[in-house]
Formats: sequence, structure tokens, C-alpha cells
Amino acid sequence: MDGVIHNYLSYNLFNKSLTDLPKLPKIVISTINQYSFCLAEREPEFKRALLQSEVLLPDGVGILAAVKLQSGQTIKKISGSSLHTYLLNKLNQEYGSCFYLGASEQTLKKIKARLALEYPNIRVGTYSPPFKAVFSEEDNAGMVAAVNRFSPDALFVGMTAPKQEKWAIAHKKELDARIISSVGAVFDFYAGTTNRPGDLWISLGFEWFGRLINEPRRMWKRYLYYGPVFIYKVLKYKAKSMRKPKYVTSY
Repeated sequence: MDGVIHNYLSYNLFNKSLTDLPKLPKIVISTINQYSFCLAEREPEFKRALLQSEVLLPDGVGILAAVKLQSGQTIKKISGSSLHTYLLNKLNQEYGSCFYLGASEQTLKKIKARLALEYPNIRVGTYSPPFKAVFSEEDNAGMVAAVNRFSPDALFVGMTAPKQEKWAIAHKKELDARIISSVGAVFDFYAGTTNRPGDLWISLGFEWFGRLINEPRRMWKRYLYYGPVFIYKVLKYKAKSMRKPKYVTSY
């Protein structure tokens, strides 16, 4: 890795080590994969949320392949799970705190129980928001208040994309947390309510296939429909960039 932030179709993809996360008073960290890329193409509010994130992690082999095709540069995948593990290790060393916003009470209890064993130095808070498509002003106020009462070093938001990213950006200024990260499925992976594919699948770049096998009814559209849509869009952008005239200055 060359330590730069790679620009791909206006997305500034984080291409550094997680130890080099920006030292800012407050940062929003989001992830992008082929599914979220396709959603953002048709939903401007979601795209703005991704663009306004201080850190955007390339979380998917499709995104890595698209960057390689467009620029020839190789970048490294950084998943939401990798971010979650990195931050927990750091917080445990620093006797810090974190807050989980999202999922069910049952899932949050499992997360807290596992954290108590694996990261005993971390102070942990949780809040399960109402399960609905659109939050009311009262819902949003309740979530913000719950986070701010705890005042965590890191806030993990798990409401699935694009809901979680839009919520994090919309309420960034109100939230009393230095790191606000949307990590989606990580809640269920860590709680053990959903099995994450094994290390072999992940190392081979086939985590998506493992998830499709584990949850075919929920994941088929994400991979079998949006996969081809993503490939089409990537090739279209590549063809468009190749058609741009190259100006040669003569002396």
C-alpha cells in the first residue's frame, strides 16, 4: 500500500493502515461495497452520506477490482469487521468506551456478554432503536440522547445500509462520540446470531459467496442481481473514461 487516499469516481477510498485513521475531533467512518455503490447511484442522499464520511473503507472485492480496472492501482480491502476488531483492541488498551446503536435487545445482550470476556477493560453501552423503515423525530432524539448520556469514545451504528450511513451523517453534529462508524452486519457476526464465512473464504475473496450460502433468501438479490448491475456500471464508467479526449500540448 502506498499510504494515499485513492479517488474512485469521486469516492475517496481509505488506502492506509487503520492505525493511520485521522486524528480529528470527530470522524464518521463508512464502508462501500458493490451493493452500496449501486444503491448510491440511484439514491442521492445515500451517496452524499458516503461522500461526506471522513473515512470510506473499501469493503468488497468488487470495489477493489473496479479500482484496479480504472486506474491500475491495487488497494486493500478493509472490512467493517476489521475496523470493529481494531477499535475494540485499541479501546481495551486505553480503558475506553463504546456504544452499540442498533439491532435487537437480545443481540445487544449477546454482544455485551462476549465483550465482557474478550475486552474486559471497555465500558459498553447499548440502545435498541424501534424497528421501522423511517424514524420519527422522537425516535431520533431518543437515540441521540441515549448515546450522549453514555458519551462513548466510539459509536457503532448497525441499522443496515443505507439507513445507518444516512443516520450517522444526519446526526453527526449532535452526537457526543469521537468515532462514529456504520458497521451493519458486524453486530450479528459478533453476537453470533449470523455466521460470518470462515477465514479461508475471506482470504480467497469469496466472503460474499459464503454469505450467500449462509443466508440465500436475504442475500440473493444483493449478489446475484446487484453483482451484474455493478459490473455493468463499472464497465460503463471505464468506457466513458477511455472516450475522453486526450489533449496534447505542442511547442
